[in-house]
Amino acid sequence: MAQWIFRLKGCLGSKVYSEVPDGGWGWIVAVAFFLVEMFTYGVIKSFGIFLKDLMSDFEESNSRVSWIISICVFVMTFTAPLSSVLSNRFGFQPVVMFGGFLISLGTISTAFTSSINQMYLTIGVVTGLGYCLTFLPTVTILSQYFSRRRSVVTAMASTGESFAIFAFAPAFTALKNCIGWRYTLVMIGTLQGIIIVCGALLRPIVIKPKTSQTRTEQKTTYSLPEEQLRSSVSSGDSGVQSLDELEQGLKSVRDKGEAEPLQVLPKKQETKIQSTNKLLDLTVLKEGSFLCYSAFGLFATLGFFAPQLYVVELSASMGTERDKAAYMLSTMAIAEIFGRLSIGWVLSWGRIRKIFVLLGCVSLMCLVLVLFTMIHDFWGLAVCCVLYGFLLGNIASTHIPMLAEDDVVGIKRLPLAVGVYVCIQSFAGLAGPPLGGVLVDITQNYSSAFYSCAVGMGLGAVFLGLVRPAKTGQLCMRRVDGQNSSAVEQVSKDQDIPEEILKELDILTNPEIKS
Repeated sequence: MAQWIFRLKGCLGSKVYSEVPDGGWGWIVAVAFFLVEMFTYGVIKSFGIFLKDLMSDFEESNSRVSWIISICVFVMTFTAPLSSVLSNRFGFQPVVMFGGFLISLGTISTAFTSSINQMYLTIGVVTGLGYCLTFLPTVTILSQYFSRRRSVVTAMASTGESFAIFAFAPAFTALKNCIGWRYTLVMIGTLQGIIIVCGALLRPIVIKPKTSQTRTEQKTTYSLPEEQLRSSVSSGDSGVQSLDELEQGLKSVRDKGEAEPLQVLPKKQETKIQSTNKLLDLTVLKEGSFLCYSAFGLFATLGFFAPQLYVVELSASMGTERDKAAYMLSTMAIAEIFGRLSIGWVLSWGRIRKIFVLLGCVSLMCLVLVLFTMIHDFWGLAVCCVLYGFLLGNIASTHIPMLAEDDVVGIKRLPLAVGVYVCIQSFAGLAGPPLGGVLVDITQNYSSAFYSCAVGMGLGAVFLGLVRPAKTGQLCMRRVDGQNSSAVEQVSKDQDIPEEILKELDILTNPEIKS
């Protein structure tokens, strides 16, 4: 038994690299993330096929039934900091495996419920908590295995959600018609057990610098605070600090009045990629850019789940057969796949600032959601589903990885910021579907559910447009000319810094020098 455990630990233990691999075992992690996306968000967004059955069996209204998904999404996002704490304490593997167990348990037990209130507990609380413990750790460790290819790989892996909606909506509809919705949920819960296997594949990554380096190849770094040194390897430059981090470190040394000598990194130093020793850090809430970005996520989430929940019923209300109406979700899913892949290519192109690309997608999404309220025929609805799916793929695959960009918080603080960000999103996830359900109950028109989605997406676009001004300080202060250059000159007086680095800092802090 002990020998078997030892072998298992060797097969599924930490992966050691000399730098961020941009591949390697990361491809296995990407496949695991693909499957996790399929059986988390894919199942959530396919749940609309059960809406009419639950309303009929339990004699409940739209708004009451829609609370099932609302509570699930709220628990999944509100407990995101708990996911970060548990991952930092116990590691990604056990947390995701336990989350997979909760997902299967909650979905299967839902088949034996006798009221909507019981489904609030099984699907809403138990399964929602399982979703939280699986999705966030998986996307976090995937970001650590890649740097240059991060945008493309994340976009490709996140298409699991779209493939799931494309396949699950018609398949589960046919299965439901054959064996009933209760046994269909049992089948879904059994399939979701695959997540446990995916969790076992999330091997931690360890960076071990090469032991043999020539004198000219040795990398030097200025003595920075311990936290910055420890987290620098998780940045997108494969362990070498960026100029922004170097500048911040130099300023901190200058403020202390201490000039510490150059240090050579130890040859046998092993660094395990992790965010910090703290289990939970809320200091990101002090940053204006993060607050604006969180407000964007809060309002934009109103348009993430309600359309998938109501589009089938909207199509059926236009006279479409219910079996064919389920293909509206499949149409969204196909378009979403192309959206996720195309946005990954655009972001990796690097010609346009990533946050501006996201802003354009959010603005267009708001217009498409308004179009849903004006359409009264099948083909017009199909066109709206294509546009919505494509833009949703753009937004859904980038809004969390965008936290790693310097315009928001940066790669070093991603593991801490993502939990807080998703937690803030939870309140919109709780309100979105029931708000749409109330509008449907009042107007008796399913297209009215999209009004709240459009308003939320519009407000999200406004706050997203304020992220970069908040980061650069344009919202609260006027930049003083020559301030940064004088800072560089002061640092050069205090320390013996290579002239090449000072020139790079000058270019960094004074963009007009480039021209």
